[in-house]
Amino acid sequence: MTWQMADIWENIAASIPDKPALVDGNKRYSWAEYENRAARVAQILTDHGLKPGAKLSIYSYNAAEYMETQFGAFKARICPVNVNYRYLEAELTHVINNSDSEALVFQAQFAPRVAAIRDQLDQVKLFLEIDDGSGEHLDGAVSYEQALQSAEPMPVIERSDDDLYMLYTGGTTGMPKGVMYDHKTFASALLAKGFEMRMMEPPVDAAEFGPLVQQLHAAGATPRAIPACPLMHGTGMWIGAMIPHSLGGCVILFNNAHFDPAALWQLAEDEKATDITIVGDVFAKPMLAALDDAKAAGKVFDLSSLLMMGSSGVMWSTEVKRGLLEHLPHMAIVDSMGSTEGSMGTAITTVENIDDAQTAKFELNPTTRVLTEEGKPVVPGSGEMGLICNGGMVPLGYYKDEAKSAATFKTFDGVRYSIPGDFATVEADGSITLLGRGSACINSGGEKIFPEEVEEALKTHESVYDCLVVGLPDDRFGQKVTAVLSMANGARFDEAALAEHVRTRLAAYKAPRAFILVDEVPRAANGKAGYKAAREIALQRLQVPA
Repeated sequence: MTWQMADIWENIAASIPDKPALVDGNKRYSWAEYENRAARVAQILTDHGLKPGAKLSIYSYNAAEYMETQFGAFKARICPVNVNYRYLEAELTHVINNSDSEALVFQAQFAPRVAAIRDQLDQVKLFLEIDDGSGEHLDGAVSYEQALQSAEPMPVIERSDDDLYMLYTGGTTGMPKGVMYDHKTFASALLAKGFEMRMMEPPVDAAEFGPLVQQLHAAGATPRAIPACPLMHGTGMWIGAMIPHSLGGCVILFNNAHFDPAALWQLAEDEKATDITIVGDVFAKPMLAALDDAKAAGKVFDLSSLLMMGSSGVMWSTEVKRGLLEHLPHMAIVDSMGSTEGSMGTAITTVENIDDAQTAKFELNPTTRVLTEEGKPVVPGSGEMGLICNGGMVPLGYYKDEAKSAATFKTFDGVRYSIPGDFATVEADGSITLLGRGSACINSGGEKIFPEEVEEALKTHESVYDCLVVGLPDDRFGQKVTAVLSMANGARFDEAALAEHVRTRLAAYKAPRAFILVDEVPRAANGKAGYKAAREIALQRLQVPA
């Protein structure tokens, strides 16, 4: 058997058919039911002309249909593409067209936005609509559930672990880029982590998953996991769903259209969740406040089943971790350092080591190194700064972007590395201290925001003469989008109007939350952006510690 995701999950379903696989409100599916529904999705896609190697975009909040569609795509050797549900028309059009998607699976509430761009989606031959109770409908779209009920399950086909898997993330041009993996590289590296954390030898191929998950169920050690963050991001899908599923666990979906921390804790209590996956302080701070409120009201949640909270994508402050562990001392907090381009390291915090925990300190994965830009190892304890280079789970490259691929994925001493641009120092004990991304990329609440796209949106406002956008430290979101700008002659400076102007062109989270007015935006003589100077100006004006 190959390291193809569908092969793995089929093997698990055959081994534990009656065990729970997926919970979404009133929808509760066993592994056999989950596999059967995914097989029907695969047949629908095939019936509509999608062949192996085709791409399919998924535009949905966290829902059972999201997981089924992805599984079904893998079954048919089709590559699923994640679509950020916050995107507006231009961003949506780019992802769907750039990925060459031939099908779009979407929740009905997004039908008006899909309708607005439909005539620009020349390659899409199937619009598969998930009824979400919104009452919206796209003319001509196929009903997901009706099609699924009328379809026969697609028979198992021979697959390859060279099949393509892709996750879209932000790009230097401001528009998202598809990070490409083959299934073997992706699955063998990612899914091994779940077994390693349980002190088990990871499987060597798909056929070994079945017996191993049977052992886990017999020992009562399978996860019941809630991805509280979006499935359309790597953290939610990879850590929150794929790893638990690879352990034969049950993925419990949380309505993430509007984050309600009290409802999340209640779901964890009701479903006896063992794992919750979030994205740093943007989730953790309101979750801690909800625990504090519940305690003050004398209505403490029963979270005795909860063993782990995981996070990736942003820094997670030690103070918030300490607060959570005061409420949940039996729990471990796992902070993963990584990106869509690969996992790099972890930090595990418990009540026993919380006083020693440092926000930016991580233990490197065995395949990860810190190298200079010339590829030389950084000496531990030297204080020298180097680039974090991941040599394990390395993507094939960026879809349709050879230049970006060449800049990010490099070979040193015969080893191919993923080098997304994170700088770090190596401590004497071999751990690393993360310094940050060398590029101007802003990470706010786990969302990647590239200055160029916000700048261009701002510049379309008639009052703006020039601008640069930077990220400033923020207690909740990690970084705050901040605009340093100069105004056109005679123009009035209106922060609210400028922010609203950006929100009409980009997803709301990309709009600046602070504006700094200057006479002249810092640029080099050749016109290149002076991001460092702009950030220093913003820090000083807003009196924010660097």
